[in-house]
Amino acid sequence: MKSHFIPILFFSILILFTACAENDEPGKNTGGKISTDTTKVVPVDTLTAALKDSFLVAKLNISTENKLPIDSRETYVKCTVTLKSGRSDWNYTGTGGIRGRGNSTWLWYPKKPYRIKLDSKAEILGLKSEKDWVLLASYRDPTQLMNTFVFTVGQGLGLPYTNHSRFVEVTLNDDNIGLYLLTEQVEQGSNRVAIDSKEGVLLSLDADDGPELNPSGGDNFWSTGYRMPVCVKSPEITSITQIATIQSDFALLENAMKTGNYDDVDKLLDIHSFIDYMLIQELVYNVEVDAPRSIYLYKNNGGKWIFGPLWDFDAGFDFDWSTMYTGHNYFTSYKELVLGTDPVNHTKGYAVPSFFTDMFRSKRFVTEYKTRWLAIKDKIMSNYWKTTQYYADGTASAMAHNAMRWPIDKNYATEIQHMKLWLTNRVSYLSGIIANYPEGIR
Repeated sequence: MKSHFIPILFFSILILFTACAENDEPGKNTGGKISTDTTKVVPVDTLTAALKDSFLVAKLNISTENKLPIDSRETYVKCTVTLKSGRSDWNYTGTGGIRGRGNSTWLWYPKKPYRIKLDSKAEILGLKSEKDWVLLASYRDPTQLMNTFVFTVGQGLGLPYTNHSRFVEVTLNDDNIGLYLLTEQVEQGSNRVAIDSKEGVLLSLDADDGPELNPSGGDNFWSTGYRMPVCVKSPEITSITQIATIQSDFALLENAMKTGNYDDVDKLLDIHSFIDYMLIQELVYNVEVDAPRSIYLYKNNGGKWIFGPLWDFDAGFDFDWSTMYTGHNYFTSYKELVLGTDPVNHTKGYAVPSFFTDMFRSKRFVTEYKTRWLAIKDKIMSNYWKTTQYYADGTASAMAHNAMRWPIDKNYATEIQHMKLWLTNRVSYLSGIIANYPEGIR
């Protein structure tokens, strides 16, 4: 850890947001409503201990039964998990299972991501109690910080159930396998997406998890309005009638979105969550909206659809897809666009499903979108990036170890500076683009 880290941390605590505090779940605290207060801070005495430790790196030891290899994304291998942190009350030992996870990250890259299911719920590194946890390898990401930055922005904007970042150096069966991001599994649960387990609905719009690549999953369908691949993550699907009902319910939202009528959509969708969600996608140039992949939204019975949680951003930041099997190339241009200069017509943008752009037909929506950007743009670097930099400082030593274990053709410290410059230029560029969006037609 850099020697100047602690003084900077305590001085900077004054500008950090409510959602960055330990155990803070914005959606749980606000009843699912999106916060419009982007200046609220937490008292210094509330943050000093919690945040200082959350920026540092814990040691995670995983021992599988009989040292069995983890070679499946479907079958868990029994294991013992031990965590050692700078805070003794965050230390943990327990049993459970571990398996692989991910799609391209599991298939293409030598550093593998994992999912852990504990036998008993537990608070892990100060995060709320649950069984299911994820270890993101971030092998493609040369900064190790892309998901952490987005989580930090999501927390700052008050998007409900935004994941948290905890960095761990992992030893698996006596083999040091590098630096990982430990975070929550996106799922229904009282300490996750807190919707009713039977009446609530959590959907993933995902080409890799939908009917094309998973045709016999029994929990997926093509949406009727925009023909998007949809997977039902909750509730558990037990009948054809059940999934048909969810498909019909989602179609009501799609049909309203097609009209671009603000009042019609507002009855079905928390529009403020949608605005924040799409601003983040454009900010980091997440082109996977195009497929789409890893797009989540949820609702409780009788409630509105809400966008989130945020997930999977190592294909953003102008990733060079021509080197997707081996490359770690990002940040070439800050002028590429997901939604384009005219989102309704996808001008100079990706041909993303019009589900994400038809609302730009509404004058009121466009006005609110522009107003929200003006409210948050100056905080992206002064607050959200600054928080991300604390993670970079706190993990610097572990990043160096990780670079030795998984050498790539990039220097992590240099790439973090490239990321900072790219975001700085991106914010300025997007300010001009968004200000000049067409005003809408209705």
